[in-house]
Amino acid sequence: MKKEVNKMVSQLKFKNMNIIGRLTKDAQISTLPDDKQVVNFSVAVNDSYRNKQGERVQLTEYFNCAYWISTNVAKVLTKGALVELTGRVSAQAWLNKEGKANAALHFHTSQIKLHGGRNTETAAGDNGNGQTKMVKNGKPANTVQDDDLPF
Repeated sequence: MKKEVNKMVSQLKFKNMNIIGRLTKDAQISTLPDDKQVVNFSVAVNDSYRNKQGERVQLTEYFNCAYWISTNVAKVLTKGALVELTGRVSAQAWLNKEGKANAALHFHTSQIKLHGGRNTETAAGDNGNGQTKMVKNGKPANTVQDDDLPF
C-alpha cells in the first residue's frame, strides 16, 4: 500500500519564546469557513556567527506567523516593521509531490511589540520619541512617557 507523497514527516512544538525580526511583507487577514479571522504575516530573523576561519557568517530564519486575538493589529504590521513576538513556535517537515524534503517554522503569536518600521511612522509603532507600542490581547498596552520616568 502506497502512502501519500505529501504526508507530514515530523512536527516539533516548543514552549513560549520571543523572537525579534522584520516583516517580509504586509500582514494579511484571512477568514476561515467558521467566520473566525486570523492575521498572517512572515518575519525574518537575522543571526550571525564566526566560523573556524574567523569569517562572519550571516543566517536568516523565516517564521510564518499567525495572530488570532484581534485583526486590528494588521494595520500596523507592514513590510519592514521591526517586531518582537511572544508565542509558541512549531517546526514542520514534509515531503512534496516530487519526494523533496521541505521544512517550515510556524509562530503562534500571543503578544506583539512594535519597535518601528523601516521608516519611523506612527502607524509602524514609533511615535517619534523612541517609544514602542505594545499590543496584547488585541489592545495597545500602556506605554511609559519619558516625562513619567523617575530619572
